Parts: sequence; structure tokens; C-alpha cells
Amino acid sequence: MLPGLHHLLLVRDDAGAQPIAGTEDLAQLLRTASDQFDIVHTVPEDLALLHFTSGTTGTPKGAMHVHDAVVTHWVSGKYALDLHPDDIFWCTADPGWVTGTSYGIIAPLLHGVTSIIDAADFDADRWYSILESQQVSVWYTAPTAIRMLMKAGAAVAHKHSFPDLRFIASVGEPLNPEAVWWGKEVLGLPIHDNWWQTETGGIMIANTPGFDIKPGSMGRPLPGVDACITRRAPGGKIEIVSQPGIDGELALQRGWPGMMRGYLNNEERYRQCFSDDLYLTGDLARRDADGYFWFVGRSDDVIKSAGHLIGPFEVENALIEHRAVAEAGVIGKPDPTIGEVVKAFVSLRAGFTDSEQLRKDLLGHARSRLGAVMAPKEIEVVASLPRTRSGKIMRRLLKARELGLPEGDLSTLETGP
Repeated sequence: MLPGLHHLLLVRDDAGAQPIAGTEDLAQLLRTASDQFDIVHTVPEDLALLHFTSGTTGTPKGAMHVHDAVVTHWVSGKYALDLHPDDIFWCTADPGWVTGTSYGIIAPLLHGVTSIIDAADFDADRWYSILESQQVSVWYTAPTAIRMLMKAGAAVAHKHSFPDLRFIASVGEPLNPEAVWWGKEVLGLPIHDNWWQTETGGIMIANTPGFDIKPGSMGRPLPGVDACITRRAPGGKIEIVSQPGIDGELALQRGWPGMMRGYLNNEERYRQCFSDDLYLTGDLARRDADGYFWFVGRSDDVIKSAGHLIGPFEVENALIEHRAVAEAGVIGKPDPTIGEVVKAFVSLRAGFTDSEQLRKDLLGHARSRLGAVMAPKEIEVVASLPRTRSGKIMRRLLKARELGLPEGDLSTLETGP
């Protein structure tokens, strides 16, 4: 029973089909509807947006945002994406996801820029053609897409030219340093990584055009954003870490306009995100002496091996530096002696095939860059890695499949080729 359901609208493919009892014909309602509409009065704290998280760590949560979030969209569009009224802007994110809504729709409207929309599936040559033919000047995309372009090879890009392209940014997962410089070599511009979450409602930390890029870094907090590294002291109290170079949980001082106001039907989970005036992101990071933040990993993904805490991102970065590797996903595999061992799953670039010698080469490559503690003990070559439809690697799914455990909620799993 659905006691709250009042109307069932019917869209009919066949105009001559008979109506169904209890339904209303949407086409007829639209034909008879008035073209006059009184705008509903709203205030900044009225709910406006419901964005669901990507589901990388479990069932997606509905983050509630208010009308005042547009202030965050405007500020981040200006400072993180450098939008100007004469720009032609392309955000490649699906509009059903938070990036596609916030930066594919709202931010470009606020800044009055021309925005490109492409409904087709990813195709490297098509994407380069769009950048060229539409004279895109600012491009906002995802690490997964960048890695797929890298996998397609530079020759595809070199068939096109992009004289109008002046700024490229990426979000979704941390961008490995090799991808940053690939942008410079192949597209003529380095790629500026930034960081935010569905819960933050907008970009919080970014490699902005006004500062030097540190490849592999998330960047620095935007104006009005107060970010810090925290640790849990004995007794459970959250403390701010003042010295640089220390790993801890990334936290934000609450109060920015785009901050979520709750999780849909989950008030208790929402309260757990805060400690006094700090929003605890669940992401582990470190801050360097220059104020740049570096992603370590989701707290759920951190591998505990022989007393060491290993962030999968650093291991994945090292593997992607190898010329044969297109993508990498790293998990902790239970071990009775040391707790967990590091296992890596990799997909290969065009022209490389799986072999025992290649896997030995990858293990040696990782060990030379990371040392014996952090380097993977096992490597498995796969055709592709499981990702959400927003492009994030689902490490929990890799782990569940490796251990034969229930796969959990798969509602956001990418199912395309």
C-alpha cells in the first residue's frame, strides 16, 4: 500500500491507447495547464536539493542541501574552476550525480557561461572532437575518464587541436601525478585536481589557477573554507593536528553555505559526522608545510598490515606510474600473521597482455617505489575495475569478491561496457 500516493501520471506511446483506470494522461494535463505560474516564496534555509552519495562504502545516503548552497556553487565556480562569462564550459559528469547537478547545471547558470551537454557514452575520439569543435575553454571531468583517455593513447588526441582550452580540472577520486603531467604533455595543460564530497555540497579544496600545482595533491582550501587534520585522542576526543606531515582524518569547520543539513531519514548518522563545530569527512589526509592537502584514503579502505596503516591511493599511484598499467585498485586481504596483506588489481593499457613476467615486473616496480611494507604482495590483472556510475572505484566490491563475501548494495554500480 502507498497511502501517500495521490496521482499516477501516464505517458502513452500510442496516442490511441485506452486510458487506464486510476491514472491521469500527462499529455492532456500539459495541454490544458496554464502558462502562468506564481513563484513559490523560499528562504535560504529551505531544502532545495537531495543528492545521494556514490555508494563506494555502502548503501547510498541522501544528503539534504538548502537554497543557500548556491553561494558555495558560485564561489567554487569562480575560484576553483575560474569561470568567466565568455567561457564555454564542459562538465562531463552525469547530471543525475552531485557533480553533474552542481557543476553541470547550477554553477554555469550562476556564472552565465555557455555549457556543453553530451548524452552519448564515453568515446575518446568523440570527446576530443567536442573539445575542438565546441571551442571548450574550461573542462571539468573525472580521473576515470582521464585514465581512459590515457589508455586510448596520445595519437587519438593528436588528431585534434584545442587552442581555446585554457583550464582543466578533475574530481571524483584523487588524481595521480602521472595524469596531471599527461595533461600537460598531450593536451598542453596540466590537470588541476580538487576535493569535495556529496555532503559538502561544493568544492572545498582545490589546485586553483592562482597557485602552483603540486601533482598528486588535493590543493588548498578555497576562501571561506577552514580545513584541518584531526586525530582521536585517548577517551575518544577529537583533536586538531597542528604540525604538518601527519596523517589523520580531514575535517572542516562547519558553517559554509553548501554544508548538508542532514541525511534523509537518518538523523543519527548525520550527527555522527560532527564533533563540536567540525565536520568529520571520513577521508584520511595530510597537510604539508605549504598548506596543501594530500589524500591518503577513505578510513574504510585503509589497510592495516603488521602495525602499519597503508592508504590504497599511494599504492595505486605507484602502480599507475608503470607504463603497462591503465588503472589500479588496492585492497587489504586478511592474513593470520600480519593482519592484512596488500593485493592489487590492475587493468592494462593497449598493447600489453597479462603474463607471469609482467606481474613480477609490476611487483618489483611497486617495491622499488614504496618499500617492502607498502608494496603489494599479490597482483591480479583484470579487464576492468568495478566503478560507480560517478566513476569511483568500488574497493569494497573488489574485497567482497576476493573473499567470497556478500557484495552489498550495487544500485550505483556502473553496468556499461
